[in-house]
Amino acid sequence: QVQLVESGGGLVQPGGSLRLSCAASGIILTMYTGGWYRQAPGKPRELVAKFTSGSMKNYADSVKGRFTISRDNAKNMLYLQMNSLKPEDTAIYYCNVVHRFRSDYDYWGQGTQVTVSS
Repeated sequence: QVQLVESGGGLVQPGGSLRLSCAASGIILTMYTGGWYRQAPGKPRELVAKFTSGSMKNYADSVKGRFTISRDNAKNMLYLQMNSLKPEDTAIYYCNVVHRFRSDYDYWGQGTQVTVSS
């Protein structure tokens, strides 16, 4: 059974930092690309950052220079380091993995809330 569990969300003041973690079980993470998405109230889910083929990384324009995606394949973990947080970063953040050769093997975590407010 595949399971993705996010952690590290919370309430932070503008300008602060958070590090989100995604623990993957039931898969071999090296066989998957991984990414982070977010959904704010009343808005569609959007890409935040993801790995593409190889170790290339894509970032949403709104987070470039502030967020960094990383992974530890040995630990089956994905991370999202978020710095210089803004109120508009407030959303539920979701971890996603997709098999490199089977796009139907597409899994999501349950999400973790990030709130940026003073």
